[in-house]
Order: sequence, then structure tokens, then C-alpha cells
Amino acid sequence: MNPVSAESSPSIAPIRVAAILGFLGVGLGAFGAHGLEGYFESSSLDPAAIAERLDWWKTATFYHLVHAVALAAAGAVSLALQAPARLVTWSLAAGIAIFSGTLYAMALGGPRWLGAVTPIGGVLLMLGWVGLFRLSSPEPA
Repeated sequence: MNPVSAESSPSIAPIRVAAILGFLGVGLGAFGAHGLEGYFESSSLDPAAIAERLDWWKTATFYHLVHAVALAAAGAVSLALQAPARLVTWSLAAGIAIFSGTLYAMALGGPRWLGAVTPIGGVLLMLGWVGLFRLSSPEPA
């Protein structure tokens, strides 16, 4: 195995970011399950709008948590293989922020045009998975 320069060496940072994102995902999921519906019901929203917003929240939380785990895995693979995974980890973290963030914002009453931005986050999440695959693939001889 070739020595890795300090600039490109793997870091524990992705695992720490994943831990923070996982913590936030659980908290946001709990808020969605135990507080959000009551908040919406006390507003002037009709039942269909409440259901739609709760569905956005559940989707955001699901993808948030799944990709926090993927980010932790990318960090662990990076450390195990002594291979930098900067692009993978940034792609996953940015994907969570954009995909889940726009859905959280819309659920809380943000503008619906944010829905047009959500797929950008989805593409970043997909690129993160491709990057994780490439990171863990053996190099050709």
C-alpha cells in the first residue's frame, strides 16, 4: 500500500459529521412523529395539506437517516482502505442537506418551488453511492 500524503489522507471527519446528522435525523423524526401533526392541526391547513406535509417530512427523515448511515460507512471504508473519500462524503452530506432540507422546509410552509431543487439533492445522494462503490472497488492491475 502506498503511503498517503497528509493532504489526501482519510479523516475521521465524515464519521463525526454522520454522527451529528444521525442525531439530528432522529430528533427531526421524533418531532415529526410527536409534534408536527398537532402543530399543523392547530393551523388553518386542510387535512389533505396536512397529510402532504407529513408525507414530505417522513420522506425527508427517511432519506436523511439512511444517508447519514451511508456517510458513516463511507468514512469507515475510507479509513480502512486508507483512501481519501472527500468527494463521496461531500456528495452525501450536500445531498442530505439539499434533498431533506428542501422537503423539511416545504413541510414547514416553505415555498413549493423548493420541490424543483429537491432532485438536485437526490442526484448528489446517488453520486455519493457511486463514489462509495468506486472507493471500495479494487484498482485495476
